[in-house]
Amino acid sequence: MELIFAEPKGFCFGVRRAITALEKSLEENGKVYALGSPIHNPQEVERLLSKGLEIIETPSEMPAGGTVFVRAHGIPDQVMGELRARKARVLDGTCPFVSRAKDKAVLLAREGYTVMVLGDKDHPEVRAIRRSSEGSVIVVDPGSVAGLTCDGLSKVGIVSQTTQRKEVLAELVTRVSAGAGETRVFNTICDATSSRQASVARLAGSVDGIIIIGGKASANTARLFQIAAASGCPALWVEDETGLEGGWLKGKKRIGIAAGASTPDWLIQKIATILESVGSAGEDGR
Repeated sequence: MELIFAEPKGFCFGVRRAITALEKSLEENGKVYALGSPIHNPQEVERLLSKGLEIIETPSEMPAGGTVFVRAHGIPDQVMGELRARKARVLDGTCPFVSRAKDKAVLLAREGYTVMVLGDKDHPEVRAIRRSSEGSVIVVDPGSVAGLTCDGLSKVGIVSQTTQRKEVLAELVTRVSAGAGETRVFNTICDATSSRQASVARLAGSVDGIIIIGGKASANTARLFQIAAASGCPALWVEDETGLEGGWLKGKKRIGIAAGASTPDWLIQKIATILESVGSAGEDGR
């Protein structure tokens, strides 16, 4: 069995930056509070919990003056204000690309635009963008873009969740421009996200199947799986090695491996090692 890896794989720049800072803080302080799950990967979360991380959902749950970690997805400005009011030592792991998307949405709102955010409404990044922006903010689900109409809106400003697909953003811009009086667009999709998606699409044409590694709550991992499945190439989405299916692997000689931006390197390597051992066992059996 030959394994072909899609590149890039593993932590993206923003996640690696955040987790590195979090690990350093855990070593120095022993106890760090994360406002929400620090990363959309349960295996990595477990590892961090074992080092002294504690997950909370609201600022009121942490002791005054404690150290709090803000994940790469960011938080609304109002929540940051609550943390400051509690004299928290804030370890801000917000990805710079997420901060840019939020800043552009705030700018558009201040200039009188109805802000449209392309993204998943329940995703923490989108919630941070929406709640930080004053005025009218509309979250547009990627699946609803094809039926969108915006006749009667005079000024529409568009930003995107950083992990969306450029093709969907382009379609949204086309539809909004056809109905709105004025349209202003900031492409806030992360280049690393686009590269990862393009790599999966290319890989699909040269392998017998693709395994996508990543947390089931990870939006960017879900999109990699959607791209792989839509290509017609057999695709399997696993969180860890327990998701590997012997029946799915049977008969496949070239397997593509791709991973979401929140999938740690150690987990990718662990699964690759297992696959290599399965492949070797199969060859020995012949």
